[in-house]
Amino acid sequence: MLVRQADKVAKQRDKVFPSPDAIVAFIRAQPGKIGTREIAREFGLKNADRAELKRILRELADEGVIAKRGKKIAETAALPATMMADITGRDADGELIATPTEWDEVENGEPPKIRIHVPRRPPPGTEAGVGDRALLRIEKLEERESGAYRGRVIKVIDHAKTRVLGIFRSLPDGGGRLVPVDKKQAGRELNIAKADTGGAQDGDLVSVDLIRTRGFGLASGKVKERLGSLASEKAVSLIAIHAHEIPQAFSAAALREAEAAQPATLRGREDWRDVPLVTIDPPDAKDHDDAVHAKADPDPNNRGGYIVDVAIADVAFYVQPGSALDRDALTRGNSVYFPDRVVPMLPERISNDLCSLVPGEPRGALAVRMVIGADGRKRSHSFHRILMRSAAKLNYAQAQAAIDGRPDDVTGPLLDPIIRPLYDAYAVVKRARDERDPLDLDIPERKILLKADGTVDRVIVPQRLDAHKLIEEFMILANVAAAEMLEKKALPLIYRVHDEPTLEKVHALQEFLKTLDLPFAKSGALRPSLFNRVLLQVKGHDSELLVNEVVLRSQAQAEYAAENYGHFGLNLRRYAHFTSPIRRYADLVVHRALIRGLGLGEGALPETETPETLSEIAAQISVTERRAMKAERETADRLIAHHLADRIGATFQGRISGVTRAGLFVKLEDTGADGLIPIRTLGTEYYNYDETRHALVGSRSGAMHRLGDVVDVRLVEAAPVAGALRFELLSQGQIAPRGKKRDSSRAERKHQSKANPVNAGPGKSYPDRAPHEKHRKRDKRKAGKFKAGKAKRGK
Repeated sequence: MLVRQADKVAKQRDKVFPSPDAIVAFIRAQPGKIGTREIAREFGLKNADRAELKRILRELADEGVIAKRGKKIAETAALPATMMADITGRDADGELIATPTEWDEVENGEPPKIRIHVPRRPPPGTEAGVGDRALLRIEKLEERESGAYRGRVIKVIDHAKTRVLGIFRSLPDGGGRLVPVDKKQAGRELNIAKADTGGAQDGDLVSVDLIRTRGFGLASGKVKERLGSLASEKAVSLIAIHAHEIPQAFSAAALREAEAAQPATLRGREDWRDVPLVTIDPPDAKDHDDAVHAKADPDPNNRGGYIVDVAIADVAFYVQPGSALDRDALTRGNSVYFPDRVVPMLPERISNDLCSLVPGEPRGALAVRMVIGADGRKRSHSFHRILMRSAAKLNYAQAQAAIDGRPDDVTGPLLDPIIRPLYDAYAVVKRARDERDPLDLDIPERKILLKADGTVDRVIVPQRLDAHKLIEEFMILANVAAAEMLEKKALPLIYRVHDEPTLEKVHALQEFLKTLDLPFAKSGALRPSLFNRVLLQVKGHDSELLVNEVVLRSQAQAEYAAENYGHFGLNLRRYAHFTSPIRRYADLVVHRALIRGLGLGEGALPETETPETLSEIAAQISVTERRAMKAERETADRLIAHHLADRIGATFQGRISGVTRAGLFVKLEDTGADGLIPIRTLGTEYYNYDETRHALVGSRSGAMHRLGDVVDVRLVEAAPVAGALRFELLSQGQIAPRGKKRDSSRAERKHQSKANPVNAGPGKSYPDRAPHEKHRKRDKRKAGKFKAGKAKRGK
């Protein structure tokens, strides 16, 4: 009887409980919007069914089909609900096809295709065509349909380019040719007629308008603007600025608003001018948008605790929603920092004057006062709109020297009343930070120092001081407080989010660590501490930098989002950017939301801003952030390539920083410059790409060149325009352990025979060396045998 009853219950459950496929289909239909509760509601599941539902979701997650983002669930590797994409062409049916604007093919493989849905009457601003960049709302399609995603245009961000950036090369009879700097346009020179040169000289960086793009022969162009000569390195940053279409000039309306702005007064503010707040920044900083102060908490119930104040420039007071300044700031998204210049998000009247917390001047600010317990945890916080007066402007090394017993004329009087309490408060905060155990990667960051004439002086790795960590931890505390306050007020905001690594990347990391005999046993939820344990094991060993690099590559990329799924790297449940509204638009949105939620006066977030509109803004500024990072990286590459251009033939020591099927990328020890060793120049044998070990392995000798190996290289070619270096390997490879397969597969050989080092890596573009004569003869013999065999088979 009991058996029959159990069978009956099981049959009833089979009738109503959804299959895993049905659950995945529901998740796919609403990416990032649902959790366990929504799934249970959709399928009418009761409390008794929750355990079974969670079991199925766990199995799907273990299989890599779905992934959790905080309390929300999404299909693994699914595109976000809103994203920027480039419309690249049309399919066989004539429908527009797009691909994500920012997509790492090395990490994620081929970019997904997005079919663009075009309504019969597109709303204004959504009429898109091939070559346009647009903000899309993404919908996952059923697998049986052609194309995995459908996109609806929210807004066209940029139309197809009709202007090309390049180097002008003059011809003897007048006129000239344009050599594009974009590697994707390599080999597509433009003809410039004599009347259309615009006075350009040979070697000038110019912007050219296309005037004929169809028909026979070279396309033609007309020089629109001379941007500078490559003889001056200051033109190097201009290449990245124009190549990535980073706006330089502010609109006339924005400049008028900036000039008309008046300094903040006490009206509607608390008077904090007697609080001795100080700024601590790099020595070359031009804008000072954050100031700090700390003191021991006098509350007897918080013995050993501190009160920490963080004051941030009140940018929202000057940049009103919907104003010309606001529109220009959103277009930029963030400031961009090059070695020779800064492209600011806001005009200098705002960023370097009215909102710069310079000593002795009254300045408006939005401040957070945080009470820290003796255990380092934040007990409470409150936000205030204030008028402050900075007590001093310090740099990191100056503050550190003072606390280390070497004060100067400025820091001497400040040491006991101001600087020491800051460090004491940091020591307390660090306890909670260490307990939280965020991801602790140790990868050196290089900085290029220029001479007065704009040429490269040297490349340094700045020392990381406690002064840096102090400011960093106080800023993190303030950012967390802002996110908590806005969630408490149930207001929309833009979060700074960082997803946990995908199961695929975690598995790849596990396989790599096995080759080093390093355990990485994942049990339970994924936490940064798992990665930190691995990093601690290799501390001080030869493999330290290698493991840090591979762990970094296993991580997701941080971004902005209107929905919260936590910050994995910092090990925080909620996090928002609040501390740099001068240079980040996301912080300005958070300031406005706080002003609205706390009733702090003008400059509040409009009521019309909803999670949907903020989601669009978050997608847009995530793209501009990546654009800035790419432009900064490419400019550094070009500066170093220019610096090394007269050292062809010189030998350097470096470290293998990347391994691909195209060859080895090597980072030089002294300058941090990256260059490629094409795979066809490694030797006479074929090399297999071992993805697990991040290595190229010789098919006959077993010689292995692995990520992180120290190698000696000779500089063969430097291309300053492309920011590219090509090296020749001088070091011998290690011998791969026995038992590993050394024979090259047919597919691998075919790939290598066709491999073209041109455009082999990100930002790299240069011609390959001519093959050795004996290689040409060998290839010719093989080609003859292949043709003979084919003819024989044809018979």
